[in-house]
Amino acid sequence: MAKKLFFAALAIIAAVSPVSASVDPKPTTGAPPGNPGTLYCMHVDPITGSNVQTIQCWTRDEWADQDVDLDKEWAKNGVRTIG
Repeated sequence: MAKKLFFAALAIIAAVSPVSASVDPKPTTGAPPGNPGTLYCMHVDPITGSNVQTIQCWTRDEWADQDVDLDKEWAKNGVRTIG
């Protein structure tokens, strides 16, 4: 009986795994367009000594001043826009 339940559970996991693995929740496009005052919020690396990832919201120009290619990084780290 235990073997039947084990194999049934294994079959269900095997059937569901490829479906859930193919879902891509993050967008693969650049940052959305906005006006000069639009803030683009992205995840940034933790401060030294911390494990907590923070979110920074800056304008497109401010990201460029930090040598960040907003359109390239948006797909991986973008959270939201304000404004």
